[in-house]
Amino acid sequence: MSYVGPDFDPPQPRRSPLRRPLTVAVAAITVGAVAGWGVWQATGDSGGGDSGSDRAAVPGTRAATTPSESAGPSGGDDSKAASPSASPSSSAPAPTGPLKGKVVVIDPGHNPGNFQHTTEINRKVNIGTGSKECDTTGTTTNDGYMEAKFTLDVARRLRTLLQEQGATVKFTQDGDRAWGPCIDERARIGNEAEADAVVSIHADGSGAGNRGFHVILPGSVNSGAADTRPIVASSRELGERIAGRFVRATGSAPSNYVGDGTGLVTRKDLGGLNLSTAPKVFIECGNMRDSKDAALLTSGAWRQKAAQGLSDGITSFLEN
Repeated sequence: MSYVGPDFDPPQPRRSPLRRPLTVAVAAITVGAVAGWGVWQATGDSGGGDSGSDRAAVPGTRAATTPSESAGPSGGDDSKAASPSASPSSSAPAPTGPLKGKVVVIDPGHNPGNFQHTTEINRKVNIGTGSKECDTTGTTTNDGYMEAKFTLDVARRLRTLLQEQGATVKFTQDGDRAWGPCIDERARIGNEAEADAVVSIHADGSGAGNRGFHVILPGSVNSGAADTRPIVASSRELGERIAGRFVRATGSAPSNYVGDGTGLVTRKDLGGLNLSTAPKVFIECGNMRDSKDAALLTSGAWRQKAAQGLSDGITSFLEN
């Protein structure tokens, strides 16, 4: 979250450890995350990464770099994601399964065409507590693999897994539109679908050496058009279950730069969360600007694990 956009501002410095104890639920996630991290460190690579810019192309600073439309060295050949449905907004549920009758909305962050439509995505929209840009370009790896391509690939894999469980899955966009949608429309799609769960998929653009995933939860907001109070508790449960399952499926550690090791961060400034009336979380699956995280994010095999972790967390939430 090192880039500034409608739903992402630079993270605040880590708080002093002399703060109130975490809740039992978050502590449980932490224990599971640490255990998963230990396995990951024993079997995979760890540590920092190479140096590079920690800012993505964003409104106002986009002239510095223009994201490439082509994937990085391993970003395209091994994707093998499920092909998009005819409509990005809906797809038929499987005939049977534990999630039959459940509606899940998947929000693939950003759009590969956003950087070609700066006027449109710079337009301000109302997020209840104020206004922010319609959308941003998202970030890229140092080799040019776009966050927007990553999010679509993981989203399509996730859709297949959820449909196999019987869920009805709807997308906010499926790569079929030139730009957007805006963050207020993304929230509205989930609301109008009367979704049982909404997950917005992202990858971060922080500095090299910052590694790991984190799940962003809505804080309690009641201002203007935004009222998250009815969904705060359920969204936290959704986020906790996703965080725990994500560790298990991917072996990735919780973020070492936000969330104090829990993999959970609460935000009150994100329009996509503030305007939601359904349980909703964001997930930053890793840091694209760190070379070792980028090696995971550009791997089709790892993206399948990421989709599996998300599916397992969503399924756990909806079955309980």
